[in-house]
Amino acid sequence: MTSGKSDSRARWFALIVLCLGSLMIVLDSTIVNVALPSIKKDLGFSESSLAWVVNSYLLTFGGFLLLGGRLGDLFGHRRLFLGGIVLFTLASLLCGSATSQGMLVAARVVQGFGGAVVSAVSLSLMVSLFDEPGERAKAMGVFGFVAAGGGSLGVLLGGVLTDVLNWHWIFLVNVPIGIGVSVLAMRVLPAGQRADSRPRLDVAGAVTITASLMLAVYAIVNGNQAGWTSAQTLGLLAAAGLLLAGFLAFESRVRSPLVPLGLFRLRNLATANAVGVLWAGAMFAWFFLSALYLQLVLGYSPLQVGLAFLPANLIMGALSLGGSAKLVMRFGLKRPLVTGLLLAAAGLGLFARAPVGGHFLTDVLPSMILLGFGAGIAFNPVLLAAMGDVEQSDSGLASGIVNTSFMMGGALGLAILASIAASRTSHLLASGHGRIAALSAGYHTAFLVGTGFAVLAASIAALLLQARADGPAVEKATASEDGAASRRESHPPVEALQRVES
Repeated sequence: MTSGKSDSRARWFALIVLCLGSLMIVLDSTIVNVALPSIKKDLGFSESSLAWVVNSYLLTFGGFLLLGGRLGDLFGHRRLFLGGIVLFTLASLLCGSATSQGMLVAARVVQGFGGAVVSAVSLSLMVSLFDEPGERAKAMGVFGFVAAGGGSLGVLLGGVLTDVLNWHWIFLVNVPIGIGVSVLAMRVLPAGQRADSRPRLDVAGAVTITASLMLAVYAIVNGNQAGWTSAQTLGLLAAAGLLLAGFLAFESRVRSPLVPLGLFRLRNLATANAVGVLWAGAMFAWFFLSALYLQLVLGYSPLQVGLAFLPANLIMGALSLGGSAKLVMRFGLKRPLVTGLLLAAAGLGLFARAPVGGHFLTDVLPSMILLGFGAGIAFNPVLLAAMGDVEQSDSGLASGIVNTSFMMGGALGLAILASIAASRTSHLLASGHGRIAALSAGYHTAFLVGTGFAVLAASIAALLLQARADGPAVEKATASEDGAASRRESHPPVEALQRVES
């Protein structure tokens, strides 16, 4: 008994280490946005070149997620996690010490690669640590909270560090955390086993999919500036599509593919990734557009914007750290996921009516509360659905796939929504409307489209997520002994366990 309790404590301590590592990566995606004006002034960036502080990170982060996940499967998830943390920490030190534009952008490229590796293998490490359905659901809730709440926490932390200290500290704060995570990871994370004593890497597949993702990310993040119908954007997207087609051709023929195409025949994995693309688009509408509305329309300071997100963070924390897991065990995956997405859609819909002279209690807080409930409920089941049917030998790859879906969905969603908001604002300005009113109306239109993303994601989950995912969980929590016995006769114990885990 004592040994069992000690083993359980060790797993949860390992989860904390994983979450700390993932938190650094998630924070970095939003913390830098608050400091961009200070970085621009200090290092002399132009408006166009400043975008590379963000885009250089996104390019390598998005481009190497799939490769990072597969490398973890081949060479060991713990080894790749440690290597990614060390690389990210060193790159953060270089970012915080940067004295020139080139030094900062180059360090951000390295930081993006380290972040991709950590993100790609963290989820697979967590899944391998927790194989019991109830504990896995709770652990996934904690992990989901870090992923969902870290972005808005970055806005708050970025505002505090930039206002109180300077922009260098948004990067330097990663250094002590990274050192601590590296030391603890070597002590508490299981070494695991490699899939093959002589691992083979699909080089052609790795090159083509990485190049395809990097071109697609570059085209998307620069789409608004270059124009969505420009030769640059269309050419890059076409090149990305051709490389993707080449990748699929390679994968169908090679003996040891980077991505076994049979994975996409797993219905819940495919559905969860489709939901993830749309859900990420809706979440980015919340994080970025609501922050712009609060700053540019209501006149909030960066610190006030961070505090405005606090109620949603607290709600997400309460649900992710306990409530969401109980809902999954009680109702399965489908109903909590659909409910959470619809609550988030309602929150975005409320933001679509927030007026120019809005008040926090009446026009901001209700939306934040609904979005907090929605994100807190939905994040756990979508991750469980993505990882539940995958063999352990492919868990790193599946983690890379779901992270890529979120990243690409967020980047594409943000680009689309920002373009829609800018177009609506420009049209109203040309018609003689005031700047604040035009900005507000542009955000309203974008919030409505983001609402549509969330509703479409909920519809896909309701229609396509396999019904078997919620039956056994309901049985576990509510069935009588007689009913449970009859169900055990029709579904063997191993099959039932697999169905609960999925």
